[in-house]
Amino acid sequence: MRLAQLLENIEYEVLCGSTDTEITEIVNDSRKVKKGCVFPCIRGASFDGHKFAGEVAAKGAAAIVAEEKVEVPEGVTVILVKDTRIAMARMACAWYGYPAQKLKMIGVTGTKGKTTTTYMVKSILEAAGHKVGLIGTIETLIGTTRIPSLNTTPESLLLQELLAKMVKAGCDAVVMEVSSQALMLHRVEGILFDIGVFTNISADHIGPAEHASFEDYMECKSRLFRMCRKGIFNGDDIHLGRILEGHTCSVETFGLNKTNDLYADEIELVCRPGYLGTKFHVRSEEDYEVTTDIPGKFSVYNALCAIAICRQFGVTKEQLQTALADVKVKGRVEMVKVSDDFILMIDYAHNAMALESILSTLREYRPSRIVCVFGCGGNRARSRRYEMGEVSGRHADFTILTSDNPRYENPEAILDDIETGIRRTKGKYIRIADRREAIAYSIHNGQPGDVIVLAGKGHEDYQEICGKKYPMDERVIIAEILAEDAKKGN
Repeated sequence: MRLAQLLENIEYEVLCGSTDTEITEIVNDSRKVKKGCVFPCIRGASFDGHKFAGEVAAKGAAAIVAEEKVEVPEGVTVILVKDTRIAMARMACAWYGYPAQKLKMIGVTGTKGKTTTTYMVKSILEAAGHKVGLIGTIETLIGTTRIPSLNTTPESLLLQELLAKMVKAGCDAVVMEVSSQALMLHRVEGILFDIGVFTNISADHIGPAEHASFEDYMECKSRLFRMCRKGIFNGDDIHLGRILEGHTCSVETFGLNKTNDLYADEIELVCRPGYLGTKFHVRSEEDYEVTTDIPGKFSVYNALCAIAICRQFGVTKEQLQTALADVKVKGRVEMVKVSDDFILMIDYAHNAMALESILSTLREYRPSRIVCVFGCGGNRARSRRYEMGEVSGRHADFTILTSDNPRYENPEAILDDIETGIRRTKGKYIRIADRREAIAYSIHNGQPGDVIVLAGKGHEDYQEICGKKYPMDERVIIAEILAEDAKKGN
């Protein structure tokens, strides 16, 4: 493909060379440069692609896209742009033939609920006969192909490649999580979403390597609604006005308040041996009942959001009811059957806010006890450990402190920090550093009416220790424990 074709939707200046140059691929990693490629100089938190311009030119790069003048050998084309991330994303769109234009694009942003909502949407639309691709925190799904995710929203080059594969696989719709980082770093630049979705927002992802402030975080989230035709919003969120600033899309709202275009009432928490769920009525032009086996009020918001999206596709209420009654999301309030006497679930809650949310939700079901099994990641802020310890001490009846991803830290030192937090409360706890042993302890000591939460790992199927990832899937561990117990006659 000629360079001029890649640059057709980009404002640029040719500093040297020619846009008639033939390009073999787009490469943004200096270690992977090949002869004939175009190299966009990307600036990151700890690197600057401009510093490698001469090196990549020597390796055979045919063209370089930069935000400033760079020194390169004669014969190499240099293109000057205002923002190389925007340029890379738009070049990726052109390289893969603008796949998003051939799909119904649904982008979901928000602090919580993105993952669950996307799986609900996929389940509903597929029940209605659509073939749906999914891109998110856990994985990318293309037909029967599952690709584990490194980022919630992939970098633009990979994202456009995945969308092209979805087109080739016969998908007619894509539902994807759009993170604030992706919007800030222009990973979805060049895509006009058919539907943009806002689930909610609260203080998160604020720090040196993420967003400078909550205001900056909200501003990045709001960008999606200048990149979509229709916006679907949580009308109950107190920050909705800020998210709507500058929007260019039509607006529809959902929530629990009757002022919303779509709302829910008559919410009922469903509890029976080995099961927690939620039942509610949907109110709009139609009135019907929905049941989902994901517990808590937040699951009502997620289901309402999915309904608001899918009714844009003409999905019937019967299809909605059937799909939502059976939807499951790996690592998100995922119930694993171990006993008729108590409930065990796996959840990705890995910070204080998420842990408080899940424990508070479970308390509404009035269990005999809430038992929380969790740890904290190594080489991360110690304050998170104190906070999570306090939350579990306040909201759980019994806590089992264990290891998560210790990385390069001593697991016992991490537990010391968590213990500092939990000691600020009156919560009862025990320390079992080995996570498998901790899970076994929770199962063997489960009491009638308990709800046991394995928090922090969720969909992850590994444990990271000293730079290496070791296989560790909590579902597999539970199955092994139950099999061992059965052999022993327990």
